[in-house]
Amino acid sequence: MAGCGPAPAQAGELRSELERESSPSVGSSDLEALVAGNTAFALDLYHELSGKYDNLFYSPYSISLALAMTYGGARSDTELEMAETLHFNLTQAHLHPAFNALDLELESRGEPIEMPDGEQEGFKINIANSIWGQVDYTFLEEYLDLLALNYGAGMRLVDYVAAAEQARQEINAWVSDETEGRIEDLIPEGAVDQMTRLVLANAIYFNAAWMHPFNEEATQDGAFYLLDGGRVTVPMMHQSESMRYAKGDGYQIVERAYVGGQMAMDIILPDQGEFEAIERAMDSEWLDAALAALDGRQVSLSMPRFEFESQIGLSQVLIAMGMPTAFGSGADFSAMDGGRNLFISDVLHKAFVSVDEEGTEAAAATAVIMSLTAIMDPPIEVSVDRPFIFLIRDIQTGAVLFIGRVMNPAA
Repeated sequence: MAGCGPAPAQAGELRSELERESSPSVGSSDLEALVAGNTAFALDLYHELSGKYDNLFYSPYSISLALAMTYGGARSDTELEMAETLHFNLTQAHLHPAFNALDLELESRGEPIEMPDGEQEGFKINIANSIWGQVDYTFLEEYLDLLALNYGAGMRLVDYVAAAEQARQEINAWVSDETEGRIEDLIPEGAVDQMTRLVLANAIYFNAAWMHPFNEEATQDGAFYLLDGGRVTVPMMHQSESMRYAKGDGYQIVERAYVGGQMAMDIILPDQGEFEAIERAMDSEWLDAALAALDGRQVSLSMPRFEFESQIGLSQVLIAMGMPTAFGSGADFSAMDGGRNLFISDVLHKAFVSVDEEGTEAAAATAVIMSLTAIMDPPIEVSVDRPFIFLIRDIQTGAVLFIGRVMNPAA
């Protein structure tokens, strides 16, 4: 195919002839390999970030999606380093359709849930991708087709050279719209400029009620014990219900299902004095074994109500994790434009989470900026009154959508 040249398209137009593939032919082994690789990257990234932040929350799925779109244009050492760092264990020909299949599977969870009383409970998940290219820059049709078919991302044309600030505001407005206003100003002033040629963006929004909400009247102020020996007073929610629970060596896990039973939050509560040891041990094999041990039990749960936002610059983190070539003059993204003119100048991520008696609201966005050069036993008491780790994941596929830790819910 010939490249898409500087045709008489105007800034703001969509440039893509192809519709997204709505029924990708993807085997279960490819889907399982994708989820396993994404989970491995999620935990690798957790270990890199945990030393830099106290309260931490991010969407590894959003990051993987945005970088997968970027990876579609990578070749030679750039491609190899990205694949190893991101745990992309499938070939390019299989990886992108697998992401499409997983994306569509997850979005199907957002269909309205019919409850026994006839009412429809709120459950929403929205995953959106977009690409924003310089209006007069040449991008290869093959690359644009790849993104349109597998990520539903048609090229939106902007003018970074003449109007970088306007382009930044347009991208940020798209992110805000796709995340119900929860992620604002993903791209800060100055992050795109006259040298920018492409921004690849992903946004994910999740809002779900608990299958069994906490009773607000039972919420009371309680103590949360910090790692340094101090303590803070925070609103503690209380509930006694049948939940999936497991106790392992130095930790407990409680799983709280969201309405519909397709997604859940897994709360990993290290024993007193075991937080660092559990964090060090937490890799894919450890997590698989821990989640496999979950079983239905009667649990009396106390946990804090919390809300916070994380803003993370990922460039130096990803370089340290093993993909430095993509960020330098030696980068090879020739499958984007037919030359070796582009490199990643920044990877930006922002996330929001709110957990209360009714359920969970979470949102995240990622931008990759390309520039030139059960039997009921007695209730188990689980008091989440010390630092803990939590995941929001899809039960059927095992996909980890969000991961975080709470060191101080009062911060």
